[in-house]
Amino acid sequence: MRLALDSMSRVMAMAAIVATLLYLPVGAILALSAFAVLGISLDAFLTFGRALNGFQGLLAWWTLGFLAALPYAAGARLPK
Repeated sequence: MRLALDSMSRVMAMAAIVATLLYLPVGAILALSAFAVLGISLDAFLTFGRALNGFQGLLAWWTLGFLAALPYAAGARLPK
């Protein structure tokens, strides 16, 4: 049980690092693409159409990035 918890904590830490490192470049590409293609302003993109404030929007986008990075981090932990 201890080994499984240790492995899960390492996967979550790696996913958090990946999400944090990719947060700015991927977010910038998504925001610019949304503005260029759909005409969505940066503020509306960041805050989900003003449903959230700025901090909550940043936290929500980071959480989405974290959830996307979890499978990558789990796959990187598999023995080769």
